[in-house]
Amino acid sequence: MHSQNLDHSTKLSLLDAIKPEHLADPYTIYRQLRETDPVYWDEEIGTWVATRHAEIMTVLSDSRFSAVHWLPTDDNDSPWISQETLEQGGTVLRAMGRQMIFLDPPDHTRLRGLVSRAFTPRMVQKMRYDIQLVVDQLLDTIVPLGQMEIISDFAFPLPSIVIAQMLGMPPEDREQFNVWSNAFGSILTGSSRTPEELMQAFMNVSAFMDYFRLHLAERKLHPKDDVLQALVTAEDHGDMLSEEEVLSNCVLLLAAGHGTTVHLIANGLLALLRNQDQLQDLLYNSEIIREAVEELLRYDSPVQTIGRLAKVDLKLGGKQIRAGQQVVCSLGAANRDPAVFNNPDWFNLRRPDNRQMAFGYGIHYCLGAPLARLEGEIAFPALIKRLPNLRLAEQTLNWEPTLGFRILRELHVSWDH
Repeated sequence: MHSQNLDHSTKLSLLDAIKPEHLADPYTIYRQLRETDPVYWDEEIGTWVATRHAEIMTVLSDSRFSAVHWLPTDDNDSPWISQETLEQGGTVLRAMGRQMIFLDPPDHTRLRGLVSRAFTPRMVQKMRYDIQLVVDQLLDTIVPLGQMEIISDFAFPLPSIVIAQMLGMPPEDREQFNVWSNAFGSILTGSSRTPEELMQAFMNVSAFMDYFRLHLAERKLHPKDDVLQALVTAEDHGDMLSEEEVLSNCVLLLAAGHGTTVHLIANGLLALLRNQDQLQDLLYNSEIIREAVEELLRYDSPVQTIGRLAKVDLKLGGKQIRAGQQVVCSLGAANRDPAVFNNPDWFNLRRPDNRQMAFGYGIHYCLGAPLARLEGEIAFPALIKRLPNLRLAEQTLNWEPTLGFRILRELHVSWDH
């Protein structure tokens, strides 16, 4: 990692956003960072940090920035993983390195093209009835109770069941999916900081891949009509996905397709319950649901940061970025940028021209975005219509202290029954 000696007036760090006193509202820190120095060298984490919408669009769409670096490998320098641990987890890391989010063109172009043939918008739309059915079944059980913990009772099982159905996995395995998905996320964010925690995460992701390997072998003998089968048979001019590419991208689809939707539902419902005028608007005007989901994604984004590596020396926001330096893009800050969003801290379900970046931007734009949107469009109206006078229960809200994702640990609600 290059050192950087710059005369900045800011004493802030992106890490301030995950200090206990700021976890409930990191957007205050983001605003201070954006107003003080929108592209700055963060000494605390040893990377550049971009907090303005314009520069983040540039980083995520400019081919001079690479996505490859963001996964630590056994042959690169990582500030938070020892060389010994990297060597022990090398097999998993090399497999993860075949995931779309860690590839640049032409490898990314090839892989995304093949996976896109399996995970099509048409296939997602075919799931509309199934998603509605899962939502209804979950609520049928919950409604008579008068209260629930939204994450464990609804937000977690919904996307788990849906993505398991799409991939052709047994729904009863969803509790195990949670363990594996969390392990995958902890490797991405570096939240498994001790060697022991990291090795446990590697073991879990390895088990995740072994699980898919068994189902992959079964598909070759007994084909099914699901996304896993579509990945196996996806072909473009004679090119097909290797077994490792199928396995690693199944892990990505399941983990990413599950986690982000959990956070969307939990964070979004919290925002609605804290803004009853907006909740009532959605309750009586269901036709605004599409733009409402965009605002829910913008206001408290499930994914908060994306990283890139500069491949060459270049200028960004007036700053000189050196080849080999990392840039952390704060999506949470970009989504509150007043240059793009009028009155950005106002929660407005009818916000026009909502250019939110919750799913990223450019060639790595989230492939699962249509599925997450569809689940949100079905889940939020069902929750507020079927749970009369839905309200927050007395509680202290606790957030995970991670820069990568916006994760609420629990959310207790109650309603009239």
